[in-house]
Amino acid sequence: MDYSKASGKAAGLPVPDPCVSFWQQTTRSFPYLSLNKDEPVPAESKYVIIGSGISGALTTYELIQGGVPPEDIVIFEAREAASGASSRNAGHVRPDAFRGFQVYKQVHGQDQALKIIANERLVFERIDEFVKQHGVPCDFHPATTFDVCLTQEFADFNARSYREYRDAGGDVSHVRFYEGEAARQVTRVEKAVAAYEWPAGSSHPAKLAQWLLAQSIEKGVRLFTHCPATSVTKSASSTADQTLWDVSTPRGATEASVVVHCTNAFAPHLLPQLARFVTPNRAQAHAFVPPPALSASSMLAATMSLRHTLKHFYSVAQRRADGVVILGAPRSNPNVSVAAIEGVLSADDSAFDEEVRDDAVVNFEACFPACEKGRLRHGEGLLHTWTGIIGMTTDSVPFVGKIESLPGQWICAGFNGHGMARIFTCAPGVAKLILGGSWEDTGLPECFEITEQRLDKLKQGVSGSVF
Repeated sequence: MDYSKASGKAAGLPVPDPCVSFWQQTTRSFPYLSLNKDEPVPAESKYVIIGSGISGALTTYELIQGGVPPEDIVIFEAREAASGASSRNAGHVRPDAFRGFQVYKQVHGQDQALKIIANERLVFERIDEFVKQHGVPCDFHPATTFDVCLTQEFADFNARSYREYRDAGGDVSHVRFYEGEAARQVTRVEKAVAAYEWPAGSSHPAKLAQWLLAQSIEKGVRLFTHCPATSVTKSASSTADQTLWDVSTPRGATEASVVVHCTNAFAPHLLPQLARFVTPNRAQAHAFVPPPALSASSMLAATMSLRHTLKHFYSVAQRRADGVVILGAPRSNPNVSVAAIEGVLSADDSAFDEEVRDDAVVNFEACFPACEKGRLRHGEGLLHTWTGIIGMTTDSVPFVGKIESLPGQWICAGFNGHGMARIFTCAPGVAKLILGGSWEDTGLPECFEITEQRLDKLKQGVSGSVF
């Protein structure tokens, strides 16, 4: 089932009563979680950022770095600070090394496919550099990751992608390949047919988002939480030379000359022209306390993706900070019922699916038998389950840049559940554009740009899902 096109239904506003993720459970002391939650919004602000996740927080940070006075920026957040996908993902900072090349090439052409994958590698390097430079306390751990091929079908697919990417000029010098017994030994997964390894990492995403927000708030940026933007309309104060926008909220409206949509899956709520191209999907993750066989010196050294097929896979990342294993569940899953599949096509992150949870845990136990329920002590095993809403685009890449039909409005959204491997170039890129730079200055693949030409192409049915 192609989840990227299955719903065709845009999300409204985020639900007001979401579940609390593992990342949110461990950051309840963040002082700005509910900042200004009852305060009226200002009548005007030059810049309005909608969304306080990593995308909105980093865009704000980069605008300030580029010379924008912090007091000229307002951030609106529908719920708690950074309460969307940024605080609900699986904690992976995992670039694609080659796997998506076949699909990207089919949809965007070879040149763009090469740039997409090269950009993801750059994002990992940027996050590593940024965290080290600023001493960001977000449990970031650079290591390696495995694509573990659990079936011959997927081993053949990955081999084809690797070969096509390499032959097109893609850099695979950082990728190691293991087959058969060598794959089983290096991954510790007895069911492994083959495995590919490359640099990647993990982090505490809520701590990263919150650190970024704190830097800007403490400089003078105003964050209004529990304050959803309900509409963006042309202001009566607009002139022939400048279009101004009224950003409405339940606590008043703010007039702005620059509005940046960092709302990911919820972008179509304010930009209905994107309703056909950005679809909300509910993803699910799980925290698992491991037994001694995966603790202390026996912890998993690398993160991994346990893959049965291209879209039927489970992510695994063991945190260096506390040894907890974070399991990500697939959205495309032949092992669950129609009802569970329908739950994926949802913008409701207030609950989780027990069937999806049980399947993820069973798959993990099958790959690591020491984690089987019957072998665990009290306190080991499944710790917590949560959901988050990701924004899937019909061509598997985000929307970044100037919204041509709405002068002064910009977007950085639609990350396909892959934001940790994209935002750290996309958000700085949109900030450069807002400050007068060209697309070339962003260094981003051209296919990321939200142009009328791209939208027209998508209206004609051009699509392809990598995730």
